Amino acid sequence: MPTLTESGPTTTDVVIDSALSAFLDFGIRRTSMGEIARRAGISPATLYRRYAQKSDVVLAVGMREAERMLEHLERTVDVTASPLQQLTTLHVEVSDQLRSNALLRRVLDTEPDSVLPKLTIGADPILDIGRGYLAAFLIRLQHEGHLPAYDVAPVADLLARLAQSEVLTPSREPMPRSAATDFVRNHLAPFIRLDVNEGTKR
Repeated sequence: MPTLTESGPTTTDVVIDSALSAFLDFGIRRTSMGEIARRAGISPATLYRRYAQKSDVVLAVGMREAERMLEHLERTVDVTASPLQQLTTLHVEVSDQLRSNALLRRVLDTEPDSVLPKLTIGADPILDIGRGYLAAFLIRLQHEGHLPAYDVAPVADLLARLAQSEVLTPSREPMPRSAATDFVRNHLAPFIRLDVNEGTKR
């Protein structure tokens, strides 16, 4: 664990790690700011200077979890693969990550009222992270000549909201890889205007 100092650059990470640990142990509702401060090794006053209320800590944890997911996607999506393979991997990995996220599963199963506001009417900060990643993904495919020129913003927004719906109403079972491939080929690829026959024309 990194060394914690009151003003050092590792303090925020330690606080978020401590909050996540407490949320997994007790749930969000039963975790106090005092417990988070105790686990982080700082005073409650220091914690309150950084986060005015517990809901701010919840949002910070959620955003860090979203950023970790995007880091996973950066490592997993092979940019040298065909665009269809990249899109399929992206779809499958996002679904798997959302389904397996321990914090999401715990709070949605045991205290959905604690987190639903941050995933619905207050979801824009987290959605913005997804929109940014997806927009960059689409723009890269455009620059590589795989997609026609168009404004990617509304497309990225709808794809981010699709992931949001996966969080709120997760499917009971993961889609088999073959079915996921068919879904991406028949529905997501046309939606982003990806020609799935592109490779056969060259």
